[in-house]
Amino acid sequence: MSSAKPVSKAKALHANLKRGRLEVEVNSSTFEPQALFRFAERRNPKRAFLFVSCVLGRHIPARPLLMAESFNALAAKIPADLPGPVLVIGMAETAVGLGAGVHRALAQTRSDSVYLCSTRHPTGSAVFARFEEQHSHATSHLLHMPQDAQSRAFMLAARSLVLVDDEASTGTTFINVCNALAEAGLEAIERIVTATLTDWSQDAVRQHLGHHVSSVSLLAGRYTFIEDVRAELPEMPDVGCVAQGNWPLDASCDWGRMGVREHRDTLAPDLQVAPGERVLVVGTGEFVWRPYLLAERLERAGADVHFSSTSRSPIALGHAIAHALSFSDNYGLGIPNFLYNVAPGQFDRVLICSETPAAALDQGLLRALNAQVIVDGH
Repeated sequence: MSSAKPVSKAKALHANLKRGRLEVEVNSSTFEPQALFRFAERRNPKRAFLFVSCVLGRHIPARPLLMAESFNALAAKIPADLPGPVLVIGMAETAVGLGAGVHRALAQTRSDSVYLCSTRHPTGSAVFARFEEQHSHATSHLLHMPQDAQSRAFMLAARSLVLVDDEASTGTTFINVCNALAEAGLEAIERIVTATLTDWSQDAVRQHLGHHVSSVSLLAGRYTFIEDVRAELPEMPDVGCVAQGNWPLDASCDWGRMGVREHRDTLAPDLQVAPGERVLVVGTGEFVWRPYLLAERLERAGADVHFSSTSRSPIALGHAIAHALSFSDNYGLGIPNFLYNVAPGQFDRVLICSETPAAALDQGLLRALNAQVIVDGH
């Protein structure tokens, strides 16, 4: 991807979906559009289409080095003159790892920054704010109050806010976050930056909230969806719950829900790989950042590594989705989870990483992939 030249001329792309035609005009892109995203179809009656990232390691397995390149490229676009402290927020579930990657890059020059991700998994500790993502398969988000005193102080005194998501369609979710934070008492914010891999929102957040808002992205454009009103609406699995499951989370093992300022690689420190071994590292749900750091380490050790994640996002087969596995979630919520574009036998070794005990993982998934479970203990 690093050899791709920026796209400066508008480029038209399209996809014919079961429920209509999606037409996209790419106005600017740091990399070739096809290197950044592909089309897919949601199993969601509220919105038919989905832009699937090729560099996120969520629905399409990606090499860690490629993912880091996108993290760093996006972080490099964030204005250097933001007044501090800087609060970086990543959106659950898809962008919690992207947000952490952007913060890791930003933190190299900003020691006054803290990262916090939204979540649909209450930890039992204090919730600072709640907001909605109306078009999503799971609309409600929580933001917890950081437990570490310095992280909490940075957040409450933040003068700049960086909101990270994989894509912005209308900008409504970003607007909802900003309103929720203001209502919760975050009163010192002077500058807001939205940072996305793909941005279709046409500067909507700035137009709604004011000139203190700016947007950065790896790709910007506009889309039109021409809906076929005769098409049958899909049934969406019930995946929207925001609750503690049968396997409660240990807040002391947190990696982002409670706020972090440093990113430590602590997962499976003694794991060894052979040079050239085809390894897939899989994060589970929102637990993706420490698994990603493990995947980076194994890639540096010489293995042929890809990273992916399980998801509660229901997506139809076709277009960017060539294969799908369905199984029970590992938090004990009783909802279906999915793993996309990973077929049994595709890799020499599959490592499924979890913040819940190994017993919480669906045994059918483990058997299908002949997978090894790695449980976070830090």
